[in-house]
Amino acid sequence: MFNGRHSKIPEAKGFVSNSFFSGLTPSEFLFHTMGGREGLVDTAVKTADTGYMQRRLVKCLEDLFVAYDGTVRNSSQEVIQFRYGDDGLDPSLVEVVPKAVDGNATPPLDFERILYHIKAITPPGNEFLKSTDPVRCTKEYLAELTEGANKTFSLLSENFRKSIIEFMEKESQKMAEAEVLEKKLNSKHRLRPFTVDQLLAFVQTLVNRYLGSNILSLSRDGSDRTEAGPGIIVEPGTGVGALCAQCIGEPATQMTLKTFHFAGVAAMNITLGVPRIKEIINATRCISTPIITAQLIDNRDAHKARRVKAHIEKTLLGEVCEFIKFVCREDEMFFIIKLAIEHINLLQLGISAESVKYSICTSKMKVRESEVSVKSVTLLVVRPNPHGKEDAYHQMQHIIKHLPKVVVKGLPTISRAVIHQRDFRPGENRDSPIYELLVEGDNLREVMATVGVDGHKCRSNNIVEVYNTLGIEAARQTIVDEITHTMNSHGLGIDSRHVYLLADLMTCRGAVYGITRHGLAKIKESVLMLASFEKTADHLYEASYHGQVNEINGVSESIITGKPINLGTGLFKLVQRHRRSDMVPDSHKLTLDLDDTLEGMPSPMPIGRRAKLFDVPEFHVNLYGSKKSYSYTR
Repeated sequence: MFNGRHSKIPEAKGFVSNSFFSGLTPSEFLFHTMGGREGLVDTAVKTADTGYMQRRLVKCLEDLFVAYDGTVRNSSQEVIQFRYGDDGLDPSLVEVVPKAVDGNATPPLDFERILYHIKAITPPGNEFLKSTDPVRCTKEYLAELTEGANKTFSLLSENFRKSIIEFMEKESQKMAEAEVLEKKLNSKHRLRPFTVDQLLAFVQTLVNRYLGSNILSLSRDGSDRTEAGPGIIVEPGTGVGALCAQCIGEPATQMTLKTFHFAGVAAMNITLGVPRIKEIINATRCISTPIITAQLIDNRDAHKARRVKAHIEKTLLGEVCEFIKFVCREDEMFFIIKLAIEHINLLQLGISAESVKYSICTSKMKVRESEVSVKSVTLLVVRPNPHGKEDAYHQMQHIIKHLPKVVVKGLPTISRAVIHQRDFRPGENRDSPIYELLVEGDNLREVMATVGVDGHKCRSNNIVEVYNTLGIEAARQTIVDEITHTMNSHGLGIDSRHVYLLADLMTCRGAVYGITRHGLAKIKESVLMLASFEKTADHLYEASYHGQVNEINGVSESIITGKPINLGTGLFKLVQRHRRSDMVPDSHKLTLDLDDTLEGMPSPMPIGRRAKLFDVPEFHVNLYGSKKSYSYTR
């Protein structure tokens, strides 16, 4: 059917060139059936996995809300984030998806669209600005708003003010180019007009759109105060936890189950898709494809990159020796090891006979130094222990079994390292290629300490390994980077504020806890919430046995007990304090002058009782009386 075993033609690898109409060959029919069944199984398994994952996310994030001080808290009033999403903005109202461009954060509003809108609705006056004026006027106006009498404008974040100034600098450059073109064309009209009124209206609109109902904006003359429109700052009481769970769980249902991404070379693939999201959310200790990306100190020299690779990649004795020969004589038995010097020098491994002897003696074979002898640059002899408990034959069997597996170079936990030519970054010299190492393994600490590796620029996709090596903040950033990379590789955009919230929740206790039944029990303390998730009988039995007290504050507990949920409009409480009139101190009692009150008020008026509108008989109208009491004037 094919060209023998190990055939490389497309048909042998499952390529189907025909259709049901043109006619499938037997091999194509087999591969077509295999592909169809794999797709069906993939869809069924993916639905179950993503559904369970979203349920776990919702259960863990359901009680997170934005408090009135701008922090994100849970039902126990523990602070999860000091500011929601690091900027306090509502993702559903932000006009531009935040992404870093040349190190600068993207502004949350579409400045270009707002400026065109302001120019369209604001008639141009006679005070046209020069190309050097917009930046100076904007700085002065923002300083006046922030440092003036209205301190509410201090809520403007520093990044937002900086983004306004940067936009005005770009606008000034465009105006300067337009002025040069005006002089060339001798134009009487301005090609890019911009007046003072338009500038002030533009900045005021940006401030109002940013702050929204958190301020009462002042008019220019200061006479009246008008309510600002809906802002992009997140409102207190917003259930940001449930939004985060939905925005991460729903796109996961659109991913494929088995997806691999080739990290620069075809031999090294990285798990993506639903399995990768599960590894991140579960905080799995041993992931399927751990990859360490190590930047080199001298990253433009390929020879030094090979040398660093040799220090990291695990090299076994069986890979660098020409042969291991067993010699048996009448009076002795021993092994002869001959090293492949040409192969060692080609790979720049830096292995010698003395280093191989040291590796054999320090391995788990329990071979003494006197039993290994170096005969030449390439030859070594290994003999059995004459005073051992076992006979020489069994010792030789043990040695030949473990001798080829002795690690003579590199780190034992690193199975492979690949030199990768990475893409250029902004601002880098493009004259020569830049190399980095992709290391397949988990020993991040040893890779960072390797000579030739820049330890400040090493990354790993294993969250627990990063936490044990670099700390909790590095683990939090790794969670953010890995979720964002996995989503973007499938073409799914997700707001960074949701990812930040999930990462902060997983690391808020000083350790990395997964969104599982075990991690949930360490993050949450409510018995009813844990019982409503999994292991209901176990949680209730343990709580009743130890006499635990469960306050009804969370979402699940409130639903179970029929209590209003403390989110959204149920976040705040109105409390009225009732006091009896005879218990009120004399200094707090009301003294009413009947002559100054409305006429017709009943007398005597009890001291300590406020006048009510319905106590005035003038306002009591008999709706069912005679029609003569009503006069209609037309």
